[in-house]
Amino acid sequence: MRIDLHVHTCYSPDSLTSLEAVTRWMARRNLDAVAITDHNTAAGALALHRRLPGAVIVGEEIQTTHGEIVGLFLQETIVPGLPPRETVARIRAQGGLVYLPHPLDRLRGFDLDGSGPQGILDLVDIVEVQNARVHRAVDNRRAAELALMAHRAAGAGSDAHLGWEIGRVWVDLPPFEGPAGLLASLAQGRIGGHSAPPWVHLGSRTAYLLNRLRGRRFADD
Repeated sequence: MRIDLHVHTCYSPDSLTSLEAVTRWMARRNLDAVAITDHNTAAGALALHRRLPGAVIVGEEIQTTHGEIVGLFLQETIVPGLPPRETVARIRAQGGLVYLPHPLDRLRGFDLDGSGPQGILDLVDIVEVQNARVHRAVDNRRAAELALMAHRAAGAGSDAHLGWEIGRVWVDLPPFEGPAGLLASLAQGRIGGHSAPPWVHLGSRTAYLLNRLRGRRFADD
């Protein structure tokens, strides 16, 4: 099966992608599943999971005091703004997996002051080694080296904020069920896809401004 492990929707402040658009782009990209990982909320993921329980992993990209951590297989939203280890504890309390997104992206990577990837790798299940919005190939390669060095599963995702980005990066892997099944399947996974053009960040910024103009409220307001 083919899965994109990092997708944003209109439940993120910098995206306008509807849940309906996610399902359309999944079909166009031949994706069997996605992880919905909106910023600081699992609401959109939970809503789409109710419609497509076999094709949606409920996730959340959570802002911590030292960078972002993704929780997968969540039951409810985890509040942002906590220290990384407390965020991890709350993911674990829900039976979830800890996924480290774009850890060595120089523009938005995890804090490297000692609380960064090397500081929490003992708690991480999956390291994102290919992110379509990481535009320096060396940063993705360094993430892959980090995963290998730490003996952690390698994950990948589009980090899509615009609908057409969904499925630009994917993992082909055996079918799985639940958190343990995903980890086992990732060991046999094959990552593919291509980076998004740099101007996609302008699209995210535009979405953010439009959401503000429309008066929409989000978890980080």
